[in-house]
Amino acid sequence: MNPGYLRLLRFIHRALEAGLHLERRFEPWFRRPLNRCVREPLASLIQKWISYRRPRRALAIAEETREADESQHLDKIIDLMMDQMRGNFTPGSYERGGNTKTHGIVKARVTVLDTLPTPFRQGVFAKPETYNAWIRFSGPGPDVPSDINDVGFGSMAIKLMGVPGKKLMIEEQSTQDFIGVSTPTFVTPNICENAKLQYWSLLKLPIFYFLNPKDSHIRDMLMQALWNETQYNPLGTRYWSCVPYLLGEGQAMMYSFIPRSRVDTQIAHLPFGTPSFNYLRDNMRSTLDHQPIEFDLCVQLQTDTHRMPVEDASVRWSEKLSPFIPVARIHIPQQTFDTDARWDFSHRLKMNPWHCLPEHRPLGNQSRARQRMYQTLSDFRQRMNTTSHTEPSITDTDWIS
Repeated sequence: MNPGYLRLLRFIHRALEAGLHLERRFEPWFRRPLNRCVREPLASLIQKWISYRRPRRALAIAEETREADESQHLDKIIDLMMDQMRGNFTPGSYERGGNTKTHGIVKARVTVLDTLPTPFRQGVFAKPETYNAWIRFSGPGPDVPSDINDVGFGSMAIKLMGVPGKKLMIEEQSTQDFIGVSTPTFVTPNICENAKLQYWSLLKLPIFYFLNPKDSHIRDMLMQALWNETQYNPLGTRYWSCVPYLLGEGQAMMYSFIPRSRVDTQIAHLPFGTPSFNYLRDNMRSTLDHQPIEFDLCVQLQTDTHRMPVEDASVRWSEKLSPFIPVARIHIPQQTFDTDARWDFSHRLKMNPWHCLPEHRPLGNQSRARQRMYQTLSDFRQRMNTTSHTEPSITDTDWIS
């Protein structure tokens, strides 16, 4: 890219970023009531725009369609994300390439409900059971900024322990991972577009993935903007899987973690002062110092292969066609999580949706990419930190303490 043109883009990017950071400081006074009034109607309009002239394919429920060039796009994504990690971190202090900033890792219990309809009784939901679990709350990355200057969404990743049965990845024998983010659709529709986003992200110009006049992604930007907002407390946010998974053979699902508890949402010193660099962690700590937290783990079944596609992660599955049904209760007890031992554990922990039973196999091109991408990047991170991977166990001293 021409150096002069690159300097111009960086100037524009910094100006747009500064405007966004300023706006985020005022959001606590208007964004939540605005969301209640206009978010769903606007999301419906944007989704109609996204689906306009989207081709129909005669597919079965849970059927995947592979493209011939997926491997090349994945190679590019991995190379670009490793370059970003090298640029953002130094050996011994590498963070994850995505879902980068750890807000906290907490212990929990996940209890499968005993009143599930028959179609939902698959895999870990087959019978009433309580699993011990670790849950990691994090920011998007690829760097580790102050919370008020982050891009405005987060992730919640659950690792169930003591799950019997053969797993799709042999590096962990007794776990089942569920990973969600705080937007109902993914930032890119497929891995071809994700490779383009990683290119612009490496240049530290991610907004031009969306605004590139030669290859714009305005619809995806608008859809993400409806949910990208000032974050208050990871324990009080809703998260979605964004990509589908099997729910037993011949069924596809999305899942969502829906909060049930009131939490601390204060952000001191706004709009013009300087909030704590890690105020999201602080709010998690103040909440769990005084109360337990609960989420519902809910599942949505695929019922229409066009309006609920497997391969296009920009399309939001209609909750009118298929509502989310609670299948399990997530209970996070009061605890102290901001400890040296817990932070050391965060560097040994791997989250991968392919740590799973065959009944919950990830579906779609972005999920197929995650298998090798997450494995390669986590191995790279731990190698650069001279840290080994450890499969968590329900007998871990830190868990039972």
